[in-house]
Amino acid sequence: MKTFEGSMTALATPFRDGALDEPAYRALVRQQIEGGTRVLVPMGTTGEAVTMTADERARAVKVVVEEAKGRVTVVGGAGSNSTAETIEGVRRVREAGADGTLIVTPYYNKPTQAGLLEHYRAVAKAHPGFPIIAYNVPGRTGVDLLPDTVLRLCDIPEVVALKEATGSMPRAIDILEKCGDRMTLLSGDDFTVLPFIACGGKGVISVSSNVAPRMMADLVAAALAGNIAVARDLQVRMNELHRLLFIEASPAPVKWGLHVMGLFGPEVRLPLVQMTEPNAAKLRDTLRQLGLLTG
Repeated sequence: MKTFEGSMTALATPFRDGALDEPAYRALVRQQIEGGTRVLVPMGTTGEAVTMTADERARAVKVVVEEAKGRVTVVGGAGSNSTAETIEGVRRVREAGADGTLIVTPYYNKPTQAGLLEHYRAVAKAHPGFPIIAYNVPGRTGVDLLPDTVLRLCDIPEVVALKEATGSMPRAIDILEKCGDRMTLLSGDDFTVLPFIACGGKGVISVSSNVAPRMMADLVAAALAGNIAVARDLQVRMNELHRLLFIEASPAPVKWGLHVMGLFGPEVRLPLVQMTEPNAAKLRDTLRQLGLLTG
């Protein structure tokens, strides 16, 4: 199985007149690869996957795989609050040519820890040998994948990594204590990349790297190499960017940022709406200060 480490981008999805904007999506993939991103993650939260049809999601993953041309790893999101639907989503991700899948804990249902374990076990059983990154983001799902359950996930060979988006360093240490090197830990929180890696993490699945791939790649590389001074400077320098990209419901802000950078339009799907002008102006100024926006 491939390993999933380093700077990884949760890709935003460009829409034009309500449909997937494939040329813009391909341009984003090229920008990411040129910027040092190691793994591309389409169809996660940032990709607005929950507002897209199954056919649209499968096509989006296929476009990313085609444009990546094997130069970087592609992990297609396939999570759902239905185990059967998740299994079908993983089938489509595999057929599209992805190297693995990102599976968020089932949202809204609020399953028990036993239910979470059986969810991942069922998906893995249906797709033997296909790498799974489990994704814990209780702020969005209403359920928390606890360290003891992560330990039990270690018995499932297909579950190779965990995207942990609580932003909790004690949580990262607890998982490391229980799982050691068996489970690759990936940050799902741009604000804490350096401390998370210091606590045993191997990378980040980032929102901010959509607009700042080189900065995030350099931050992760420095942190993994133990170059704390460089990593700390980059973490602090990017802090305002992180704040503004989450000042309104993500991914509206990051899509606006990509829009002003000329990569694609700001269109989002309801129930999300475009970024408000006062916050958009702040984001534009910050992008300019970071050297990400000229003119």
